[in-house]
Amino acid sequence: MSQADQGWIKSTCAYCGVGCGIEARPKLTGELEVRGDQQHPSNYGKLCTKGIALGDTVIQDGRLLTPTVQQQGLKKPLSWPSATNMVASKFEQVIKDHGPEAVAFYVSGQLLTEDYYVANKLIKGFMGSSNIDSNSRLCMASSVVGHKRAFGSDTVPICYEDIEHADMVVLVGSNLAWCHPVLFQRLRSAKQSNPNLNIVVIDPRVTASCDIADSHLPISSGGDVALFNTLLAQMEKQGAIDHPFIDKHTNGFAQALSSAQAENSGDDYADAAQATGLSQQQIAQFVNDFIRTEKVLTIYSQGVNQSSSGADKVNSILNCHLASAKIGKKGCGPFSVTGQPNAMGGREVGALANMLAAHMEFDNPEHLSALSQFWGTQNLATQPGLKAIDLFDAMERGEIKAVWIMATNPAVSLPDSDKIARALKKCEFVVVSDCIEGTETAQYADLLLPAQGWSEKSGTVTNSERRISRQRRLLPSPGEAKPDWWIISQVAQKMGFADAFDYLHEGEIFTEYAKLTTLGNKHGERDLNLIGLTQLDERGYSTLAPQQWPVFELQTDVVNKRFFNDGLFYTPNGQANFVAVSHREPISASNEEFPLLLNSGRSRDQWHTMTRTGLSAKLAEFDPEPYLQVHPSTAQYLDIESDQVVSISSPYGEFKARATITEDVLPEQVYAPIHWSAQTAGQSKPCSVIAPNADPFSGQPEFKHTPVSVARCDHKSHALVITQSSIDQNVIGSAELDYWVKQKVPQGYLYIIESSRDENGLIQTVENLLQDTRGRQYQSILAGNRITTSLNYKQEKRYAMWVCANINAALDPSLLVELFSNGHDEMALLQLTTS
Repeated sequence: MSQADQGWIKSTCAYCGVGCGIEARPKLTGELEVRGDQQHPSNYGKLCTKGIALGDTVIQDGRLLTPTVQQQGLKKPLSWPSATNMVASKFEQVIKDHGPEAVAFYVSGQLLTEDYYVANKLIKGFMGSSNIDSNSRLCMASSVVGHKRAFGSDTVPICYEDIEHADMVVLVGSNLAWCHPVLFQRLRSAKQSNPNLNIVVIDPRVTASCDIADSHLPISSGGDVALFNTLLAQMEKQGAIDHPFIDKHTNGFAQALSSAQAENSGDDYADAAQATGLSQQQIAQFVNDFIRTEKVLTIYSQGVNQSSSGADKVNSILNCHLASAKIGKKGCGPFSVTGQPNAMGGREVGALANMLAAHMEFDNPEHLSALSQFWGTQNLATQPGLKAIDLFDAMERGEIKAVWIMATNPAVSLPDSDKIARALKKCEFVVVSDCIEGTETAQYADLLLPAQGWSEKSGTVTNSERRISRQRRLLPSPGEAKPDWWIISQVAQKMGFADAFDYLHEGEIFTEYAKLTTLGNKHGERDLNLIGLTQLDERGYSTLAPQQWPVFELQTDVVNKRFFNDGLFYTPNGQANFVAVSHREPISASNEEFPLLLNSGRSRDQWHTMTRTGLSAKLAEFDPEPYLQVHPSTAQYLDIESDQVVSISSPYGEFKARATITEDVLPEQVYAPIHWSAQTAGQSKPCSVIAPNADPFSGQPEFKHTPVSVARCDHKSHALVITQSSIDQNVIGSAELDYWVKQKVPQGYLYIIESSRDENGLIQTVENLLQDTRGRQYQSILAGNRITTSLNYKQEKRYAMWVCANINAALDPSLLVELFSNGHDEMALLQLTTS
């Protein structure tokens, strides 16, 4: 091994469900070097912008360092024994007084499988409640329902290498280029190697994924079932149904076909065109391409899942692959790409309210009996619990008395944010385990518990192709941060369950979980089987290479295992189920008061609520502010100019963003990324306006379709403020600022501010915000606009500020950032601003 290769530790990226392998090396400075793992089969050394910048995010800004009680605005540190005693006694008391249904856990796809497993085991197995749900409910719950209805199990049948073997790839509701960039890089390379590869993007917006597409179908919001039902009906009409496969391996085809044909009564595509907003020619071309192509891979994501008919959308896609037998073969099949690094791991261990554990089900008495015996409990929950939206509704009604929230931020990420805030305020006891102290959810906590973050954790994650990888400890934990599994186990022991939660390290938990997957599964009764990993010793677990399940023997080479190539499924008769589905409009419709439809999603370089990516100055450069994409004709009608701050309203709330005028969106739609919250911007949280409508089967919220109105904000002045450290959240939250955004920059934080007050009023507001009026002010004229520059370079509190009287005058933040980060003196900055 060369010196250049020494010291690198293999681990896994912290972000999306691609599950990229990384190698990291701590530096003497405390920084972390990160590079792609060229041996990892998920990415072979490739990383996206977020993965490359992982080392930038391991700084200690905002870290929660000690267990803390919050009462009446005051914070008091606790020891770990006192904190875990408090959690145990509070939950015990609630269960005693109100029953197990009065307690709940809300967990996260950011947890490792070992954390997930212990949390699910405690609440379902020993507290006797199934009220554990995950923010993965917002990600892939509709896919779970679709898989289970069709296959009898939550099985993703494909492998990543199918991208290279496909002749046609259909992206449905997936901006793969931004949300799963490394898979998109594989798709781009496949297109370069095979120019005949036909790539179709089905999405209301023109996205970066369209850059390599042969065709883009700008489908109307909610039109997916109509499109795929049309495909199914046309497959029958054009003699493209694989009847031998259907007769031997499936159930319910006649009913599904009848439902599809009922929506396609004419000889042309007029019905489908009306339901989808596509032209008859676009639909006919898509249908013909799908029918005539042998190897079709359909990749779908949140545009399908996050819908009030998400589960039916999934089954409409699965129906077409079953009807053409384009499943279980190399280069074809339906492929649900998950959004979080361990959403699949959570599905495996049962950390959703409607799952039991290890792909065992509540409605199977044998599973209930076997799991009770395996865990050694007489208190196993026997019925599904409350899904995310229902859980917080019950909390608001006062039915959930105690909740433990782990590694997630529901006050920002769930729809109808005001309702979530009311629910958390009403709940008698709120525990939040997190690595970040100042999240929006944390302000409602009675008890904060410092958890390890990425680079400090050790355990496993499972990616979208069912590949288990180790996430290894790279850096020491700051303060008193502990693993989530350890925190949960300590509470369990103090509730009297010491024997069942006496783990010494995470490897013991993994071995127990692996053994659970073999329970009643000797002959392949369930898809998830890790029997080949049940004999790992501590060293074997420590050095574990990526494994794709099912794992019947420890895999020493890369395995690519597809499901259903034998035509056998996990239903009672071993045959797949067609599911009869019908197109239905989304629950909410636009109207005169709220005439536009808000679509929401991600930005390329940010992640969830920015508690991690928001710490990287490099990532902040791409999209430094919340934005709203508006079609030019819509902007003209509303008298909105490019880069103007606008207000977006619905019956549920309001948020602000900067307008981006673009033809990438349809005239009747607008689009906003989800990432900003009260920690990073003022009044810029999109979930404030999103309706809490959800799919009736999956419980997944409809994030892609909320009727809204949009109006311009007539601000008078604006400012740039740069500080060494982040301004206290309570201070900036109470300031009289109409709009502000915080952006990480080298050596500090940049605040972009707009105000309805004049220049002098804004100067006073900002000085009050900084709690320092001793800065020196200079007046200058730039491009005909009066600029006020206020500077303060005191050692303990260094900041610089530009305030402009003319809202239309451009202030270039890069000038301020460059001088500030490079440590230039006050006069150099002054000379620049007056030049």
